[in-house]
Amino acid sequence: MDLLYEAAVAGAIPVIRPLRESLAGEQILRVMGIVNGTTNFILTRMEEDGVDFDDALAEAQQLGLAERDPTADVEGHDAAAKAAILAALAFGSDVVDADVHREGISGIKAADVAYASRLGYSVKLLAIAELVDGGPELSVRVHPTMVPKSHPLASVRGAFNAVFIEGAVSGELMLYGRGAGGGPTASAVLGDLVDAARNLRSGAPGPAPKRTSITVRPQPDLWSAFYLSMDVADRPGVLAAVAKVFGDHQVSIRAMEQVGLADEARLIFLTHLAREGDLLATIDDLRLLQAVDRVSGVLRVIGVEEG
Repeated sequence: MDLLYEAAVAGAIPVIRPLRESLAGEQILRVMGIVNGTTNFILTRMEEDGVDFDDALAEAQQLGLAERDPTADVEGHDAAAKAAILAALAFGSDVVDADVHREGISGIKAADVAYASRLGYSVKLLAIAELVDGGPELSVRVHPTMVPKSHPLASVRGAFNAVFIEGAVSGELMLYGRGAGGGPTASAVLGDLVDAARNLRSGAPGPAPKRTSITVRPQPDLWSAFYLSMDVADRPGVLAAVAKVFGDHQVSIRAMEQVGLADEARLIFLTHLAREGDLLATIDDLRLLQAVDRVSGVLRVIGVEEG
């Protein structure tokens, strides 16, 4: 008996079969992708036209790209389920939804998308499954991410999907196409039906996915570079107080910019690689500072390596 589900991730894009069959002899290091067309459409509109989240979502609903209740898409539930499937296929792990760290895009501000673009990044909701430090632990997560515009995933616009695979021998592969919609989904389902019919006729089931024992590392123990924006009182000594909080938690600042906002200032920080638990503790303490009005944007950044 075959259990085939090509349409479950990225619609018509052939992702399941390559991971299960073509790359069966490869050591997969990382699978990350844009696997939800609704959120990618919204973020594309926010980047290209400067619209805010609510207006971009309303447009997606008018075009039939978002449900009346868009929670599953914009809060990352749909992408998290797909991340669990990709992790199971790539690494043979028994990952379920509860193992996937999940953050959506409803809190993303147009200003942060604009700042990211000016810094050379596109904001994407990524589903990521990867070996941590080469294994044996695994990280599986879904969250908004600043992706360098030089990266292939940054060029995926509108409601399109793409899955980027990194193998120890094969190197980098990207599968791109229409990830949703009746036609693309029907194409993937029909392909599964043809496969099932062939296997039934030959009397042999399709290849079984690999199974291994692997654990998921807790999210606070992962390392990443981060983007933070915060609104603070525009007066002497504030920047020094903010920088001290970063230093107290061993979070190193890579770049900083200040933008005037009437009697306030917006501070924008890019960090070096930092442990996520330390970054979260930094944010908690920043919010306790009297001069800090709000920490309005927090995004992980890929493509930053320590040299």
